[in-house]
Amino acid sequence: MKQLARIVQSATPTTSVQFRKTAYGRGGVQDFLRDVLAMANASVDGTRYIITGVQFDDKGRKRLYPVGADDFSGKPAYQSLANDHIEPPLRIDYQPVILDGERVGVYTIGDCQDRPYMMRIDYSETLRRGDAYARMNDTMVKLGRRQLQAMFERKFSDSMSAANVEVGFPGSIIHKDHRLATRSLEQLPSLIATEKLNELIAAKARVNASAGNTMMARLTHARLFGTDSPYEDRSTEEIMAEINQLAGRYHDHDEQFLYNENQTELQLVILNQGDESIRDAALDLVMPNHNELFVATRLPKIPRDKKFVERTPAEQAGYPAVNLRDNRIQVSVKLNDIPAGELIKVFTLPLRIFAGNALKGRRLGIHYKLFAQNLRAPAAGTLRLLLT
Repeated sequence: MKQLARIVQSATPTTSVQFRKTAYGRGGVQDFLRDVLAMANASVDGTRYIITGVQFDDKGRKRLYPVGADDFSGKPAYQSLANDHIEPPLRIDYQPVILDGERVGVYTIGDCQDRPYMMRIDYSETLRRGDAYARMNDTMVKLGRRQLQAMFERKFSDSMSAANVEVGFPGSIIHKDHRLATRSLEQLPSLIATEKLNELIAAKARVNASAGNTMMARLTHARLFGTDSPYEDRSTEEIMAEINQLAGRYHDHDEQFLYNENQTELQLVILNQGDESIRDAALDLVMPNHNELFVATRLPKIPRDKKFVERTPAEQAGYPAVNLRDNRIQVSVKLNDIPAGELIKVFTLPLRIFAGNALKGRRLGIHYKLFAQNLRAPAAGTLRLLLT
């Protein structure tokens, strides 16, 4: 953190350092993607920085424009936005830094050796699949065919074939299929709470239909919630409103059930069968989403003294970047170099997965792409989860 503060305090706009007056926020996603592409494609070595909340005035003096704490809450999820829209994968870290009592933001983009970085899907009519930008001095330019061709030629001049790379599940041999046991969701805490409230609604409906007193509803409440929980004469609409809030109320309890008590830990391996190291590798996984397939986006909190405690940033840093979308789940991990002839594990901490019984008998494909500085093309293929 002290190093970042020194960079904010002493740096000036260069090819590897960009200053921006305001945070990107939800309305600045397109600017964010363009700036990240430009930084990643910049012809410099080492780490690159985007600093928000700082601008230089006409006399070259730094002016601070504080960035709100909400911008660091994960909404928008800047790492996920980059994972979704840019390839090869990039690892981006975003942290608040206090300078002269004011909060500014610093994006740290790691050493980008797998250029060119390009848009993998359309974001808008003006930011399309295949678009690429590069930062030159303190200016951003859009890359044309000639510049991209030069980058690819430099990349391929010292490259190896993707046929030398094997990706799969660990075992006595590398497997392309993996059996995954399904489990019941009946004991999911939020589901249990929902069923109790639905039963209470049904009891109230029976009372209303019979024009009786509320004794049945009271007895049902005592059986479901215990005698220590006082009965409240609530309307059906009030109970339904409470049901709608249960997912948030039981979020930590559900994560304990799914990812700390009943999870399957999934690991992958990569074998470099070539004669040289695979340099600056990154793996991108995409699997279909399903309402009974749960993949942890981060390590669950730790239960302690009847409450849930966040894990340390160091612990969370070992877990892969997971991004959930309506129709897919994307997992990205930065691997650095893979020495020739070596078999490595993909995840520092295995991916945590829970599959519900509704998926039993199904096969789910996991599409992978391994990017690297010296691969002529990504090593791509499909793995399968066999749900039993």
